Amino acid sequence: MGFRLPGIIRRAANQPSSKGVDVPKGYLAIYVGEEMKRFVIPISYLNQPSFQELLNQAEEQFQYDHPMGGLTIPCREVVFLDITSRLSRC
Repeated sequence: MGFRLPGIIRRAANQPSSKGVDVPKGYLAIYVGEEMKRFVIPISYLNQPSFQELLNQAEEQFQYDHPMGGLTIPCREVVFLDITSRLSRC
């Protein structure tokens, strides 16, 4: 199960990506940080320059091999939350 964070990001711990649990239309599940926490974000974030930088880091580190089966972002959770909280205010 997930809970609602400020803005429009959701986090659900330890849920497998293959089932697509709790991912509404227009959203994307991603994994962040050392603990690979699962977040559900709006796909509109993918066009934002700050989020594009996170995607570039993911491409450099993982290429197309994402260990959790879904998009994995190689940054600390606190950095991810900072970036996405700024995006949710736009």
